[in-house]
Amino acid sequence: MQADSAQTVLEATTTRANGYLRLSVGLLQGGLLYLLHRAAGSDAWPATEPLLFVPLLMAAVLLPILLISSLGHIGGRRLALWMAAAAAVVVAFGLHDAWRAGGGAAIIASGKAGRYPSALVSVFSAAFLFIAHSLVMASVQERRRLAGYAAYFETAWKLFIQAAFSVLFVGALWAMLNLGSGLFMLLKLEFLKRLLREAWFNAPVLCFAFACAMHITDVRPAIVRGIRTLLLVLMSWLLPVTVLLLAGFLGSLPFTGLETLWNTRHATSVLLSAAATLVVLINAAYQNGEVAGTVARVVRWSARVGALMLLPLAAIAVYALSLRVGDYGWSSDRLIAAACLLVAACYAAGYAYAALQRGPWLHTLSLTNVGAAWLVLAVLLALFTPIADPARLSVDSQMARLERGAVRADKFDYEYLKFEGARYGRAALERLQSATGADAALKRAGATAALHKEYRWQKAGEAALSGAEIALNLTVWPKGARLPEGFPDAGWAGLHAGGTDVPLCLYQQGAHCDAVVADMTGDGQADVLVIGTAPHIGSSLLALRDGKWTVAGRLPYTLSGCESLLGKLKAGRVTTVAKALPDLEVDGVRIPVESPERLHMQACR
Repeated sequence: MQADSAQTVLEATTTRANGYLRLSVGLLQGGLLYLLHRAAGSDAWPATEPLLFVPLLMAAVLLPILLISSLGHIGGRRLALWMAAAAAVVVAFGLHDAWRAGGGAAIIASGKAGRYPSALVSVFSAAFLFIAHSLVMASVQERRRLAGYAAYFETAWKLFIQAAFSVLFVGALWAMLNLGSGLFMLLKLEFLKRLLREAWFNAPVLCFAFACAMHITDVRPAIVRGIRTLLLVLMSWLLPVTVLLLAGFLGSLPFTGLETLWNTRHATSVLLSAAATLVVLINAAYQNGEVAGTVARVVRWSARVGALMLLPLAAIAVYALSLRVGDYGWSSDRLIAAACLLVAACYAAGYAYAALQRGPWLHTLSLTNVGAAWLVLAVLLALFTPIADPARLSVDSQMARLERGAVRADKFDYEYLKFEGARYGRAALERLQSATGADAALKRAGATAALHKEYRWQKAGEAALSGAEIALNLTVWPKGARLPEGFPDAGWAGLHAGGTDVPLCLYQQGAHCDAVVADMTGDGQADVLVIGTAPHIGSSLLALRDGKWTVAGRLPYTLSGCESLLGKLKAGRVTTVAKALPDLEVDGVRIPVESPERLHMQACR
């Protein structure tokens, strides 16, 4: 009866007005995403303010989807309250993510990628909103704070299938548009191909398509329920196979021992994956808790045995994690694994209790599922806000190990603090630069080297140089000239790490170059022609564009170390000459044309 009530509520007819509202929200979302994309691409406001841009981007992606799903189901004051609460969570996650990355200046210096939300916060923000939205929708539909399990089940699965098929619909539409582009190209008509390159077209069209798909799946709940039923039935028949495999694994442990498991160094993640798979498949068989009579006996027994297997899986995973923490301390990954294990332990205890109960088949499973959903929300809220930030806790753990001598100063992973510890790790390294006491010199040297590195596995010899060190690598010409302000500190090591070819003297100590300062691009600003004094160092023309130093052009590789030309260059016998051959432009794409003499440059062969 409870399931019928939930289905009746979910099948409430969505009005045409709600459909128009959903499509309008989709268009507005696409327009907003285009504006944010344009701001990021042109380094314009608000992309220049990461503490504003990151939460704004997250809100622009997630909140319209929430609103589209809510229309027709949550109305009036409840909708306003729910959207306000969801916006507060998204903004909190985004603000903290941008702040922990270092705030405005640090993010801008790290390049455009640093302005976007991290992968973890993006994925888990979406997961948080999905779980919370399912709980809120079910509660509103049943008009009580805690809804029945059938309502939670119907709502969550409906939302999941809606989202999945909407993404599939958008992908199919994109494929069709590209097919149409190919067909028109056969007729030499390029308008659609050009449109598909434009963000102002793509963003609104794809967001509109997603909103349209969400609306269609919402007004056809019977289709969604049919897909869900088929999917769950098929998944439930994977449960006996999974239980058999896990029984074999657990049964083998007494004979193989746990040492082999620990040596893999990723036992916790594999065990957590196995536990998560088991939970999903058990729920595929359990469904809304009222289908026991229609479930095959082998599946029912597999679900009961699988529910008992969660306990040993979780226990072994906890032990494996504790060994790693005991040996190496806490890291961000281990803290996230610990949070996952907390949820897994909740499932394991609840499912074991349900499996051992007499009466209806696994009848207390529903209580565990709802309780675990609330626990997941609490855990995510703690992890992605300052409450239990994994970066902060892991940095504290690693610093404590260093201070008490659990790890030697020459073996300490200073790079972890720089690249995994967010702003907390960088602050810790700055403190270590003024370390005193035992091994103080080693600590200061390790911290300084880590702070100079631009990426995690950069070789010690390639550690990013300071502006003063880069200036020492360069001999400036003509005599008496000075490097333009900000040139040595332009982050050349970061450009090199990102794949840009720059001379070695701009990021590696001991490599020397001649730097000719002159306006070579005709823009009225001083450019710098950097040429290696020895072969293989490289040569580039570097120019200031949009307030940033960048590679304006590359010179023949053989120019580096070419003494005959370098002498004339330093004497000032250099001018700019127009190209003998003009470049080509094909459909808006510029193709450079170089003469063989320029490409090969015979002078230093």
